[in-house]
Amino acid sequence: MFDIVTFGSATRDIFVRSKDLKVISSPEFLTGKAIAVEAGGKVYIEELIFATGGGGTNCAATFALQGLKVAYVGLIGNDEGGLEVFRELNALGVSCGFMKTTDQAPTPYAIILSLPSKERSILVYEGASHLLTENDIPWDKLKEARWFYISSLAGQSAKTFEPIINFAAANKIKVAVNPGQDQLTKDSEIFKKLLSKIDILLVNQEEASKITGVDYKSEEDLFKKFDALVPGVAVMSKGPEGVAVSDGQQIYRAGIPESPYVDRTGSGDAFGSGFVAAIINGDTIVEAIQLGAANATGTIQSIGAKAGLLKKGDFGPWERVRVAISKL
Repeated sequence: MFDIVTFGSATRDIFVRSKDLKVISSPEFLTGKAIAVEAGGKVYIEELIFATGGGGTNCAATFALQGLKVAYVGLIGNDEGGLEVFRELNALGVSCGFMKTTDQAPTPYAIILSLPSKERSILVYEGASHLLTENDIPWDKLKEARWFYISSLAGQSAKTFEPIINFAAANKIKVAVNPGQDQLTKDSEIFKKLLSKIDILLVNQEEASKITGVDYKSEEDLFKKFDALVPGVAVMSKGPEGVAVSDGQQIYRAGIPESPYVDRTGSGDAFGSGFVAAIINGDTIVEAIQLGAANATGTIQSIGAKAGLLKKGDFGPWERVRVAISKL
């Protein structure tokens, strides 16, 4: 029996860090800013680092380090990038027996362009992970799992979201979901229909507002709507302001540990999986928030989404975040 099975992407990440990258203002971009290089120029790179990433594997790594029996379900390419994903997960103790290879596409790549301590942009090649179909999922071998953790499912793999949720409900498997753009946009009606079957929903402020139709600044009104949609726990990350969590009875609010950072890649996965791991291990919501915050802080101290993840019993050198509780 697996404590938890994760679904989502598996990527080969390349971190390109250079002081020669420039941040410019531009109305052509949603944020009003862009990372730029001189056309026809030459950019020198200070660091070029290879790692593995993707929501499905990042979260699987946390669960394994937290002492849980975990398996990852997904597709990788039949290539060196896929082999590196397999090697790293296997070394961490993640069961890779449900991970398949395909010749239809290479392993996904993410190229993270980073101007240290300032900005970053990510170039994404979707690749094999997004070709997952229902036929690739070993349903009969998953019936004994206690939990599923579903991170972003995009492209063709987005079609597996509803079957995974319904399978979990039919087999009394608890579900934690950190939805991706496909779930929140083109498949939003399907996603909303399935909210009642989700035990832990993890989203950011903008996503929470989109799901509920309530301005995220009206936090209590938002959570009242959330609680009517999600019977379990709703988790809303607030960037540098921390997190707010509702269990239907109370709202728990916390900031983030004070610390420097090297790279923020994977911090959202680290928080979400740390939070869920604590709940699976029988901890309170307060303890789950503290572990999630510590795990996210750990991963931003180094380059690579898995490099700084915490082991069971370790909360890092930072003070545990204080959690304020108020009734809804």
